Amino acid sequence: MTSGSEDRFRRIYAANFDPLLAYALRRVEQPEDAADVVAETFVVVWRRSRDVPPDDEVRLWLYGVARRVLANHHRGGQRRERLGERLRQRLKAAVPVDPGTEVPQRLVVRDALARLGELDREVLMLTFWEGLEPREIAAVLGLSAPTVRSRLSRARSRLRELVGHDFDVPGHVVDVMPTEEGR
Repeated sequence: MTSGSEDRFRRIYAANFDPLLAYALRRVEQPEDAADVVAETFVVVWRRSRDVPPDDEVRLWLYGVARRVLANHHRGGQRRERLGERLRQRLKAAVPVDPGTEVPQRLVVRDALARLGELDREVLMLTFWEGLEPREIAAVLGLSAPTVRSRLSRARSRLRELVGHDFDVPGHVVDVMPTEEGR
């Protein structure tokens, strides 16, 4: 752009920013969107400086550009909304069931988990909530697989000590953490 073109752009911008912003504000839900529409409109003016009509016609031309920018904005919003809805549906279908909800006394188990050390809790949760094998847990935690197996065994024992096998429900025994053979 030449110096004269830049000066003209500045004049067009100064004379038309407020009316274009008001135009956009009346047509969008969020003020931030109106600011984006006006900014994009002036980007078009900058890029197409040779196509900008004479000064007495520029305001109408700008409204036309802003109208097309708004149409693109609304189409984009509709696409985002449809995509968001599809993602929400997928997430609803893909939300894994928390195994803790299947334990009759899940609050007792969660309390016991909270009382364990961080590494013990993480090893147990990666095993039973995420379904990872000791070698996979080793990769996640940066430990060796034998170390994870040892931690898992100790963590199970500690959890059993905290929870116990009997939840004070006559005839109801729950093995909170199954052994390797029971998995």
